[in-house]
Amino acid sequence: MSATPASRVAVPIELGDRSYDILIGTGLLDDPKSFDGLPAAACAAIVTNPTIAPLYAARLQTALGARYARVLVIELPDGEAHKDWTSLNTVFDALLAAGCDRKTILFALGGGVVGDIAGFAAACYMRGVPFVQVPTTLLAQVDSSVGGKTAINHPLGKNMIGAFYQPLRVVADLATLDTLPVREVSAGLAEIIKYGPIADSEFLDWLGTNLDALRARDKTALAHAVRRSCEIKAWVVGQDERESGLRAILNFGHTFAHAIESGLGYGEWLHGEAVGCGMVMAADLSARMGLIDPSLVDRLVRLIERAGLPIVGPKLGVPRYLELMRLDKKTESGEIRFVLLDGPGHEVMRAAPQALVAQVIDARTA
Repeated sequence: MSATPASRVAVPIELGDRSYDILIGTGLLDDPKSFDGLPAAACAAIVTNPTIAPLYAARLQTALGARYARVLVIELPDGEAHKDWTSLNTVFDALLAAGCDRKTILFALGGGVVGDIAGFAAACYMRGVPFVQVPTTLLAQVDSSVGGKTAINHPLGKNMIGAFYQPLRVVADLATLDTLPVREVSAGLAEIIKYGPIADSEFLDWLGTNLDALRARDKTALAHAVRRSCEIKAWVVGQDERESGLRAILNFGHTFAHAIESGLGYGEWLHGEAVGCGMVMAADLSARMGLIDPSLVDRLVRLIERAGLPIVGPKLGVPRYLELMRLDKKTESGEIRFVLLDGPGHEVMRAAPQALVAQVIDARTA
């Protein structure tokens, strides 16, 4: 993919009258054409954080200046620990103080935390205003900005308070990944790796060959990985927008991961780090249940470790893991349900014997 806006690609999400495009390219942030066709409004608001604002907020303001008479910038504290009611109210306070009406359009400029909070704020403000995702982290570009899941955390569980609310567009500028810390690149790779074992064995093979290029931020490799990840997620969301069935496959590794995040305290591990380790544990459980050959577990562990992600979870203890996993949104009538592998590119969602879950926790934590 070249560095010109004309080389952008658009991955559509088909949701009837709520369909939209994920634009992927380099140089999109500064190009006013990236925002053509969005609704007219007297006011727009960029929701961001103090890490991202100095890098990109003024540039996005300039690009939006041709469309909107006022473009506010609302800064939230940075980090998963601030994905809460206080940050959500910061958005509402700023919008109300500025006299923003129900045609105001929000732009989520940042990673998954900013995107989730801005999207949830958009769903709630004056009973719903439009918003656009402008993800600046790899994880957000391939996962959290796509599909309309918005939420804040509760002390008892991750993403427990939120709404399904679709953006009007996702603008994924690969150039913003140039300023991403190495740890955040690895975190994003976890969500990319996820798509291989659950949906596309050829993509899993490609990742094994191109992982070093992705870690080095090769733009051609990144463009393919982001596009393929978004294509898979777009197809899944188009089939099951509200996670009543199929969409749950996107949570491979997340049942263990959310327990790790909640148990350690939000922000201690990055979400992608917890997902990487969670995939190791979910793959191990799949093998112990006889669904996959242990060689696939070993293959995934090697790939996840090469991505710079943890492959051993924190020693919270079996009872604590089980307690936290029972708060997972896939739990039904107190029964924990896991996304498990049934071969490369195939998955199932089912309950697992508690004794086997305990074995995995004992074996994969330290």
